[in-house]
Amino acid sequence: MFNRPVYTLALRLLAHEAEAFDLLQDSFLKAFEQIAQYRSEAPFWAWLRRIVVNAALMRLRGRRPLDELDSLMLEHTADGGPDPLDVVSAHDLKRALGRLPALSRAVLWLYHVEGYTHEEIAQAFDRTVSFSKSQVARGGVRLRALLDQEDGQWNPRAIPC
Repeated sequence: MFNRPVYTLALRLLAHEAEAFDLLQDSFLKAFEQIAQYRSEAPFWAWLRRIVVNAALMRLRGRRPLDELDSLMLEHTADGGPDPLDVVSAHDLKRALGRLPALSRAVLWLYHVEGYTHEEIAQAFDRTVSFSKSQVARGGVRLRALLDQEDGQWNPRAIPC
């Protein structure tokens, strides 16, 4: 019942199928071990999702830090055209998200999709609120750069599979 949503969340945060599958198994094992801590008045999915997110964040913390000055950090300049994020398909957006550095992808996913606040993200990463805000802003710039062709128009071929 929860296999698919757990795997999907893990894949969105980690972007590697094998690692997401490992996280799926680890998360269910941890949930089984900690089932006594589950409060029945809260939704089970919310409790399980928290286990998955925490486990994914621990894996991300264990990775080597990425260079913050990566070439995609160039600022997106408005040219009067539509924002690529407004016209992109879900499939192309998922592919672009997969090309982001793990930290940026995780913070963007938690903030925009899972609805975490900057405070919750900061706490999860053991960082400051400004860390979360800057990662959301920088990740958005990176994502737009991936989705934005040189002339400012969206080009799905610009993102290789």
